[in-house]
Parts: sequence; C-alpha cells; structure tokens
Amino acid sequence: MKPEVSIAIPVHNEEGNIEGLWREIRDVMDPLGIPYEVVLVNDGSTDRTGEILEGILREDPRVRVVELDGNFGEAAALSAGYRFSRGKWIITMDGDGQNDPRDIPRILQELKKGYRAVSGFRRDRQEAFLSRVLPSRVANWLIAAVTGCKIHDTGCGLKGYRADLVRGFNIPHGFHRFLPALFGVKGEEVTEVVVMDRRRQAGRSHYGLGRTFEVLRELLTIKFVLSDPEGWRRRFRKIVPFSATIAAGGMALALLAPGTWSLGLFAGAMAVTALARIVQRNLQRFIEAQRRGVYKVKEVKGGD
Repeated sequence: MKPEVSIAIPVHNEEGNIEGLWREIRDVMDPLGIPYEVVLVNDGSTDRTGEILEGILREDPRVRVVELDGNFGEAAALSAGYRFSRGKWIITMDGDGQNDPRDIPRILQELKKGYRAVSGFRRDRQEAFLSRVLPSRVANWLIAAVTGCKIHDTGCGLKGYRADLVRGFNIPHGFHRFLPALFGVKGEEVTEVVVMDRRRQAGRSHYGLGRTFEVLRELLTIKFVLSDPEGWRRRFRKIVPFSATIAAGGMALALLAPGTWSLGLFAGAMAVTALARIVQRNLQRFIEAQRRGVYKVKEVKGGD
C-alpha cells in the first residue's frame, strides 16, 4: 500500500538517538491507522549509525534507508528525503531526538486543513540562551522581515509539507535555514504549530555560532532567489565589474587627490563590489543546485 505520510529524517552520526526516535515514531503513528513510511537519509555517518539503520530496516518494512555517497550536509540530506518520500504529505524532523514525534499528528492536522506548509515553533527552547536561542531569534526576525514569511522558528526541524511543494527541490548548502519561505509559499499557505523541544540524549550538536554568520551571508541573496534567480544572476554579472571599476577610479582619485570624498567613493564602491559578489556566487550556487543536484545516492534500501 502506498504511504499517505512520509516522515523524512536526515541522519549524521546519531548512533545514540536514531533507534529510540524510530520507536517513538512507530508508537505515535501506528494508532493513527494511516499508511506511512519512515525515510532515513544516512548522510555519510562514520559511527555505528549505518549498522543501526540496517537493523531498523530488517525489523520494519515501512522504513526506507537512503545511503548518500558521502557527507553532503543537512540541506542535501533533506533534498534526498523529499525525493525518495512517496507520501502525499512529507514530515521532516531532526535525527537527534530533540523533536518530539508526539507533535506529528498536530502537524498532519494542519496539512489536512489545506496548508501547503506547516512549521514547528519551539517556544520553550532547551538550549543555551546566549549561544543558541538569542542568535536564533535574531536570525528568525531578519528572515521574516526579508522574506515576508512570518515564521517564528525557521530552525525547527519538525515541519510538514504537501509533497508536490518540495519533491524534486534541491536545497543548496545553508539555504535550509530559510524553509519554508524558500519554496515560495504565501502567508496564507503556511501556518505554525507550537511543538516540544527536548534536550539531546546522546552525542553532540553539529551546530555552532558559525551558523549565524552563514545565515547573514545567505540572507543577502534570498530575496533575489525568491523572485527571479536567473535574471538577477545576469544583472549581478554586470553590477560586479561596474562597481569594481568605480572602486578602481575611487582609488586612483584617492592617490592623486587625497580627501574624504575620494576615500568615501573608494570604500563605498569596494563594499558594493564585495556584497554584489557574494550575492552573485550564492545565486550561481542556487541555480546550479537545481540543475545538477546537491547529493549523490549510494543505495536505497527497503520500501519496496
């Protein structure tokens, strides 16, 4: 029987968490009486995760294991999860056990109302405030302001989608932090559900403060990605050399006639050139991701 719901989980070195998470999912989903599958994407794990996934696969025929040919990152693993999910609705969650499977039915309930995307909102975060919660709140505010998608917690891994919205979409590295806005959903097409946030039971977090700076870098690009990435890439290919030429002229003026005006022209043009170059590269990454993909599959097991 074709699954109605697919639960896609990227997994990287989660030997102490993934089996318990799968059992929790089974305990939540079985009583619902809905045909479902669990798609576990092994993103190049180097611990015993692969061995544990094999055991889960042997025990539960509703499990599919997608083995990636290396460590491609969370964005790529999510993309693979979308592609190999066969359900009408796709639920994503982190493999570290911090998302609570008991919240899945409420995500599904909102999807059945007609929303194209449902995002979890971890109102009561179980993490360090200064290093994780505060930077996350700042990033979420900036993302909402730039994209217009008023989501409080874009970093929550527990999300739900209509499959036709995400299947086949390739997310470049770092851009998963802009979900669901990256899929172009309008305000009335997305809603939030307050969900639990649990402490990691085993292993260590794969995230750090460096993630905040990556968000700021990609934030420069997201508005252009959401409108016309190919058109904007062509425009920025002209903007970069033009601003670089102005910067060169400003430097020449600063050398020949030092002063505030010439130095300001040079500094301003250099800043514009640097920012435009970042945007141009990110647009190129996004376009290439859609054309060439962002991951390589080694093997797909189960779910026949």
